Amino acid sequence: MRIFAAAAVLTVLGSLAACSTDPGTNAVDPSASDEPAASTGPAGAPTPVPEGEVRTQGLVMVLDDGDGPELCLGPVAESYPPQCGGPALVDFDWGDVGSEQASGVRWGSYALTGTYDGTTFTVTDAIPAALYDVMAEPEPEPLAAACDDATTTDTSRATPEDMDATLAAASALPTYATAWLTGNTINVAVTGDPEAAEAELRRTWGGMLCVTTVERTDADLNEVNTELQGALGDQLLTSGSFAPDSLDAQVVFDDGSIQAWADETYGEGLVRISSALVPVS
Repeated sequence: MRIFAAAAVLTVLGSLAACSTDPGTNAVDPSASDEPAASTGPAGAPTPVPEGEVRTQGLVMVLDDGDGPELCLGPVAESYPPQCGGPALVDFDWGDVGSEQASGVRWGSYALTGTYDGTTFTVTDAIPAALYDVMAEPEPEPLAAACDDATTTDTSRATPEDMDATLAAASALPTYATAWLTGNTINVAVTGDPEAAEAELRRTWGGMLCVTTVERTDADLNEVNTELQGALGDQLLTSGSFAPDSLDAQVVFDDGSIQAWADETYGEGLVRISSALVPVS
């Protein structure tokens, strides 16, 4: 069962919850061609390389476990010290503030600017977290309700226990796709008859309820997600379903060619690609 919560950071409680690959670098050999952006990876997925300077989208972790500093663009293990990996950093200076050390590991959070050749990130500017203006980062959009006319039938059957029972009942529906919460409203997406689904859910829930229809089930999205991970390989940092009827995938760098490939391969709108590194405007 996948449940989406509308919050500043969306939390996914299910089988597609931010399914991720090991953090790594863009698998490309810049010396193999004068046009590295035209090279291809697994299953024909493009492996673009930026031509000019790029920057990280906000703060990212930099970690050195003895082999030199690395740019951790993907998931970070919440251990002490933390564990992560990614492109090697060149010309990086830890500065006077912002880093910690323990058990032979040094790490800290930085906003970086530099050039990326597909394997190495050469730093031209590094701002430690202590000096970074987090107010400059845009707030993520909360997940919207499935409908504007949610109704109640019996407010005495709207307890947390009733909600748990209803979410369990939703996941047992043969046409179940996903569910998420907006405030006290339960939103459920199904691939079949929404009226029949709502009638079944009203057995346990009298609070605010919205039932809508989508094209793909949870299993459908899980299948595409697995295929996407294999196709993008080391380019892929994280992937999973954070909204109904779609997948979100973050790659090391995309100049638009990976998104175009995903649209052609899976249909426009199913896979939404974001880039961890973005061109300096």
